[in-house]
Order: sequence, then structure tokens, then C-alpha cells
Amino acid sequence: MSHATDYLIVGSGAVGMAFADTLLDESDAHITFVDRRAKPGGHWNDAYSFVALHQPSAYYGVNSTELGSRRLDTHGPNSGFFELASGLEVNAYFDKLMQQRFLPSGRVSYHPMSDHQGEGRVVSLLSGAQTRISVRKRIVDTTCADIGVPATHTPKFSVEEGLRCITPNALPALWMNAVRQPVPQQFCILGAGKTAMDAAVWLLRNGARPDCIQWVVPRDSWLQNRLHTQPGVAFFNDSIGGEADKMAAFAESATIDEVFLKLEALGQMLRIDPRQTPTMFHYATISTGEIELLRTIEQVIRMGRVQSIGCNALTLEKGRVAMPPDTLYIDCTASAVKALASQPVFQPDRIVVQLLRMPLVTLSAAITAYVEAHSDDDAYKNQLCTPVPFPGNLAGYARATLMSTMNQVRWSQDKPLRKWMHSSRLDAFGTMVSELDKSDADKQATLGRLRANTMAATANMARLMAA
Repeated sequence: MSHATDYLIVGSGAVGMAFADTLLDESDAHITFVDRRAKPGGHWNDAYSFVALHQPSAYYGVNSTELGSRRLDTHGPNSGFFELASGLEVNAYFDKLMQQRFLPSGRVSYHPMSDHQGEGRVVSLLSGAQTRISVRKRIVDTTCADIGVPATHTPKFSVEEGLRCITPNALPALWMNAVRQPVPQQFCILGAGKTAMDAAVWLLRNGARPDCIQWVVPRDSWLQNRLHTQPGVAFFNDSIGGEADKMAAFAESATIDEVFLKLEALGQMLRIDPRQTPTMFHYATISTGEIELLRTIEQVIRMGRVQSIGCNALTLEKGRVAMPPDTLYIDCTASAVKALASQPVFQPDRIVVQLLRMPLVTLSAAITAYVEAHSDDDAYKNQLCTPVPFPGNLAGYARATLMSTMNQVRWSQDKPLRKWMHSSRLDAFGTMVSELDKSDADKQATLGRLRANTMAATANMARLMAA
């Protein structure tokens, strides 16, 4: 069997869906999705049930369709901030888009439970049936981020037979196994990323005592304060004013460590333990309410990564720690984003979708689709879409900020793209700025401060990146 399409999109996760959504609006192209999963949504299909967005729902997803209702949460650690869609909401959102927007358009074909084996060869994972897809324009590779989640990764440590080591996915169902195995009273969280933080907050909010939780933290992270990521004019001083303050910190600091300390003093960066100096930053975003919960866990093990789990002890890179034999271990060691080498986005036969403004994956994908639809010059398109590498260390934050800023400058010089971005729901800050009352002297002054600080910051970032 065979058919033809303009764009063959490999992967129907958030990136592929955001790319296709904008391409549908900005062109008359035909699009074909190929995905190994049974439903769209990518890694969200494999996430633990209590996962939620880091960023407000208001600017996640695809450009054409709102996610959530722009309400403010009234309880819990996110109280007072714009809602964060749960994993179940995100899955339902992407499935609804496929069934009610994409497929009814008559310009989208969808091959779930199928593997793209290269050059338009598609094989069903269930029947083995092969389909040849003739691609008139390009293959769109959305798999570059290679996102890992606990349910699909293989631990790098061994577990002695008979011990209980689960992923966060299994936590809500612990009570179902009570007949065979008692609900545990001692917990040990493995890993220091946002997944581990989510697991710890879930345990604490569901009744686990802090003194019954141990936490293996190989290295500490700087964390973004969610207050400074909020859309809407009511948060203007925190969001846009916060950006101006951030650029001032980049402009005035002699080292990258000084940048983070300045941002911490401004309330933009947080750390769980003030006594520890973080060495990692992966754009994890958190509220001060969550920080307060996490600080109640005092049994923190800082002896490197886990090597093995034995009956009475953990073996780590820097030694052994005695553990109660009935401890439930929660594996949160999957690396959410693997640092891969950047490559040109627009290539002769394919588009490799990558981050263009850190850390906004769906905005980056939508911009890539817009640029593809409105230009035939690959050299110009690659100038507009310079990939931003994910930070591997603290200095990587300066590099990511500088490259995101330079992309933003290029976009602002392309009038049609600038106009599109000002109306895009995925660019929350840009939309906020474009809608400002020009007679509001205070807010206009904040914008002026942001522009001036950005110029000064870009001049200093190369030094910070090398320090």
C-alpha cells in the first residue's frame, strides 16, 4: 500500500502536534503522522498519573486551541497562579485535537502503532503491514529531544531480588497490592530532578511523614520560581519586570555563579537546601509552596548516584548507607532531556525540529512550521531558526539565554513573523507586551529597562559562558 503526502511527521507528541497545527493554518499542505504509540501525546502517554505541566497551561500545546480555561488555582502549592494541566488533561487535549481538528480537516493522515523505518517506509507494529509514503516536500523529525520518563527507561543500578523498586507511576496504586504486600511506611526517592520532586510532593500531600522519607540527591539544582513565568497583565511586573532583572544580573555579574545568586536574591531562582550550592540547572519550575514541602524532608543522601540496592544498604558512588529492609525505592533517575548535538533545522530532505527559545518546545515547533510555510530559502530559514542547546551545566544557562535572545531579535526583524508571534497564544510574554497600553508610563519604562539590560547582558554573556 502507498500514498503521497507533503510532510511526513515522525512522532505525534507535543512537538509534532504544534508543528502540524501551525502548518495547517499557514499552508494548504497535506500532513502524515507516524507514531509508535497508540495515541498522540508522545511521552505524556507514559507519564505518572500525578504529573502536571511546569508552565501554565495558557501557553502550552498548539497555537490554534487553548489548553485549560485560564483559571487561577485556589488551593495547593500552585495557589494564586494560572492552572497547570495534569497529564490526563494533556493527553485528552492532544487526542481531541487529532480526532476533532486534524483528521476532519481532510489534510491529515495518521498511522499510530507504526514504525517509520526511513525514506517513507512505514511498518505496522501490530500486523507487520508495510506502507510506502511518498513525501513531496520533507520528512519532519520531532524525536531530537529524546525525552525519557521513568516508565520507559532502564535503571543503571542493580536491585537485589525481593526488594521493592518502582517508578512513580505505581505510587497511586500501592493500596491495591495491600493483600500481597503491605503498604510501605518507609520510602527512598532516587534522583534529584523534577520527577523526584513531584514524587516527594505527592507522598507528603498524601499523608507520608517526612521522617519516613529518604532522598538520594546526587547533585542539587537551581529551580525557576513559577511566579515569574505567569502570563497576563496582572503578573507584568513579575514576568516582564523579572526578565529585565534577569538581564541586569547577566550584565552585572563576573561569573555564572554570581548570576544565579543575584537571581536568588530577586526571588527568581530557588534552591531546596540553602546550605547547598547547586551545580545543575534544567529549567525545572516550581512554586515556593512546593519548596516549603520539600524542605520538610531532612534525610537527604548526598553521596553520588546509586550503584546498587541491597537488602540492608544502598551502595552509592561515594559509599554505603544502611537502609531499613522494608523500604520502598522510587526510581526517578530517568533523564528527561538528553543533550544531543545541534544540527541545522532545515536540511535538503528533512526538518529536524529543535528548541529555538529555551525552554518553550511547542512555541519553537510552531515557529519552525511558520517559517517553513512562508519561505523557500533554507539559508534564511536556518538563520531564523538557530537551535538552542539544552544546558549541560550552569554556564549553559548563559549560552541558552544568549542564543534564545538572538533568535528573538531575528524574529522581530521579520515583520510577518513578528506579527504572527504577537498574536500567538504560545508566546505569552510577547502577547502581553503587544497588548500593553502605550500610555502606561510605568510598564513602558519596564520595557525600556528590559531592552537596555538585554543589550548589556548580551555583551557580557560570552565571558560568563567561558568562566
